[in-house]
Amino acid sequence: MSSQQSTVSPSELITEEEFRAQALAFLEANAEPRPPEKVEWGVGSDSVELFADKTPEQELEDLEVSRTWRAKLYDGGFGWITGPVAYGGRGLPGSYQSIFNSLESNFKTPSQGPFGIGLGMVAPTIAAHATEDVKHKYLKSMYRGDIVGCQLFSEPSSGSDLASLQTKAERDGDEWVINGQKVWTSGAQFSDIGEIICRTDPSLPKHKGLTGFVVNMKAPGVEVRPLRQMTGGTSFNEVFFNNVKIPDDHRLGDVNGGWTVALTTLMNERAAIGGSGAGIIGVNKTFELLMQLGEFYKDDPIARQQVANLYIHMKTAHFTSMRAMAKIKAGQLPGPEMSLGKLSLTNNLQKIGEFVSHVLGPKLVADTGEWGTYSWASLLLGTPGIRVAGGTDEVMKNIIGERVLGLPKEPKANN
Repeated sequence: MSSQQSTVSPSELITEEEFRAQALAFLEANAEPRPPEKVEWGVGSDSVELFADKTPEQELEDLEVSRTWRAKLYDGGFGWITGPVAYGGRGLPGSYQSIFNSLESNFKTPSQGPFGIGLGMVAPTIAAHATEDVKHKYLKSMYRGDIVGCQLFSEPSSGSDLASLQTKAERDGDEWVINGQKVWTSGAQFSDIGEIICRTDPSLPKHKGLTGFVVNMKAPGVEVRPLRQMTGGTSFNEVFFNNVKIPDDHRLGDVNGGWTVALTTLMNERAAIGGSGAGIIGVNKTFELLMQLGEFYKDDPIARQQVANLYIHMKTAHFTSMRAMAKIKAGQLPGPEMSLGKLSLTNNLQKIGEFVSHVLGPKLVADTGEWGTYSWASLLLGTPGIRVAGGTDEVMKNIIGERVLGLPKEPKANN
């Protein structure tokens, strides 16, 4: 863990204009301007993958590049702009983060993908539910990129029905002993810590007998095994816990209060997944690539209408998501409306897949080397994973129906 200090005082009072000038100076000194992005048929990358297909060596190389930039951001005063000063943040309003994001989009900077789950889901949960010691131990290090976090919720028999999980945590004095298995854990292979939900009292109704913890992913008894997905990559893992010890001060919230902890994480997860609105690969690039397929459907008026319809849906989802994200930046907790963004994302991805399947036909499944054709297969193969991540589409519909529309709750088979 680095002891290097930020060059900008966290408690410094600063106007938005002064902050903008500082941020621009930092970016100009540390990054190259991003040239205007224009998708041209046959030029550059035609990748639309949702999950990267990388070797372990490539993952570690990319992680180090991302980590170096993350540290530079933090040390420059831009790594945790809205975070509480007491835990290493700068304590500025969400509008300042928006200013920085807008400026950074004009520069070529390394992907921060390896930190997405840790900073988007785990860190907010630690900030909300951890002990003071744990907050001080991990939050600054996470935002500086010194450590990476992952989320350990799903199990082989407990996916969307998270409350039925079976991984056990048994108390032994000032420690807890963990035994069980988690699955579909993104980034576990290079994570330092994880947020895990365990069953601590099997005698209670399933929602009430759970407890959350921060677990050391390098601790004895933790085994991470990669899972090969149908896209070809290994973005996900299964993780086994064999008598793994966790100190009680690494507990999140109250004993048997883990359901509240899990909901905090899930709401942030849906915000992170659905936040792009139009899709993980972005509104503009997606639409430009669809337009580049014009040679395949230029004489098909129905296909041209489908493209227009896709663009409308993507833009609508994007603007709806921007409205929800504005609430979060204003300091409000993400709510059930984030399920709309997540559901819109997967619906749009499915619509895109159906369209390119219709337009490309066999070119989608046979790699002829032709630019902009077979590459779409990775999007089709990755879409089912997005439909499951953060709660299945069916769960999202239930949340929207019950918590947004006020419809009666779905009957439960048991507690």
